[in-house]
Amino acid sequence: MELFEYDKAVREKFAMVCGVDEAGRGPLAGDVYAAAVIFDEDVIIEGVNDSKKLSAKKREQLYDIIIEKAKAYCIATASIEEIEEINILNAAMLAMKRAVEGLGIVPDIALIDGNKTPDINCRSYAVVKGDATSQSIAAASILAKVARDRYMEELDKKYPQYQFAKHKGYGTKLHYEMLEKYGMSEVHRPSFLKKLRDK
Repeated sequence: MELFEYDKAVREKFAMVCGVDEAGRGPLAGDVYAAAVIFDEDVIIEGVNDSKKLSAKKREQLYDIIIEKAKAYCIATASIEEIEEINILNAAMLAMKRAVEGLGIVPDIALIDGNKTPDINCRSYAVVKGDATSQSIAAASILAKVARDRYMEELDKKYPQYQFAKHKGYGTKLHYEMLEKYGMSEVHRPSFLKKLRDK
């Protein structure tokens, strides 16, 4: 089934469908991002897919089209401090809650990528591999991923020694080499770097 077809089937029961996804649960640094997107029922965007299956260039192109064609969208975050306080899963849920509740429209249902749903102000449904199933979730995954990548590029300007623009905070060989050389910064997640933190 095409991604658009999945959303169309959901709309037979729920008129206002919202897709929700997050980006940045795995990295060693930076905030976690989430996005929520609502489309009118006749909107089909060619090329929308799970953000991980798209090139960075393609994601950037689709980002602008999604924002232009969305009936409503919101991109939200949970901070490094929140990640440390309530753990990364709960922080991702918090970012998704903020994204849905920042839409300005209360959807009839929110389709959430994954197997858990945040505590939000509307009905929700978890869709495993949702970003490869639903156009709304796939669009949210692109908005969250592009917004977070841009944020990491901004952090790269403030902390050039870590080369965030190259690895976006993920635990690559290069990133670990930079951590060994320079230690942790204030934008790293201490709970993700216990060995370094305890040195």
